[in-house]
Amino acid sequence: MRTDRIFARLEQEPARPTTPPPAMTRTRTSLFLATIGLYVAIVAAVLNTSFLVRLDWQAMLFRPYKQWPELHAFLDYFVVLGQRGPTAVMVAAWLGWRSWRQRTLRPLLVLGASLLLLNVTVGAAKLGMGREGPHYANIMGSNEMWLTGDIFPSGHTANAVVTWGVLAYLATSKLARRWLSVVAAFFALGVGTTTVYLGTHWVSDVLLGWAAGLLILLALPWCEPLLARVQEHIEVYWGRLRRGLRAGAAGLPPVGAGPTLAGPGGGERLPSGTGGPGRAGVRGRAAPARHPHHERPAPHVVRRPGAERPGRGAPLERRP
Repeated sequence: MRTDRIFARLEQEPARPTTPPPAMTRTRTSLFLATIGLYVAIVAAVLNTSFLVRLDWQAMLFRPYKQWPELHAFLDYFVVLGQRGPTAVMVAAWLGWRSWRQRTLRPLLVLGASLLLLNVTVGAAKLGMGREGPHYANIMGSNEMWLTGDIFPSGHTANAVVTWGVLAYLATSKLARRWLSVVAAFFALGVGTTTVYLGTHWVSDVLLGWAAGLLILLALPWCEPLLARVQEHIEVYWGRLRRGLRAGAAGLPPVGAGPTLAGPGGGERLPSGTGGPGRAGVRGRAAPARHPHHERPAPHVVRRPGAERPGRGAPLERRP
């Protein structure tokens, strides 16, 4: 059958060679620690209402969207490249094709792990610090912290760093990694500055968003052992499912199914009416039909017309 040929081709086709996952080197560890220090410094500068908060207010009062209104229409669409939904769909489609070509789930698992870390870390920081955005500022010159907002750090900026940076992280050659790093940096910087232009984020929100996204990219090598174990479990379950589908396509009972209903002679029992009137047909070796439990059938009993039904233990008249 066609299904059997497909499964046989999948089993015979060798897996495409893939590059090993990046290791957590000393340089990467140093960058990770430095980025954590930058993250803490930005938060401390905002909490202390330092020069960074004054820069926030200066950029907000400058109102770039009024200085260059001709860019507003284009940047309204460009900022979508930092939204989680559209970017996740586009990148997942590309990585899904790569997973199918390379016969490995690692690209999709890395994307899923990075988005999970992004939602947990950035979401917790947003809700925990509760900073209001420029359009909802209350007091001139204040840091607008511990209120009801959720814009610190910038989610668009962090998502642009992570989503497009994953493509460079998963690149299979140095040249591809170099070009994809440039593309990821362009989208990350462009989306961040666009949110300041539109007035939806403070400058410090964007700076913290860049730091938050970079932290996730630098921490991905620590997730590789766990992702490898997850891939092994998925491959085991997929192998069982594929064997079950192949057995079903070949007309065999699936794995774990109960025993089949066999006829008296060892053959398979067919529905009633296929082997004769009033008896089940048997496909396989023919054998004389027997009463269940190999007992003699009870004699046919009739009652006289108009006679009452005898009680328990009363004699019955048998047919002559």
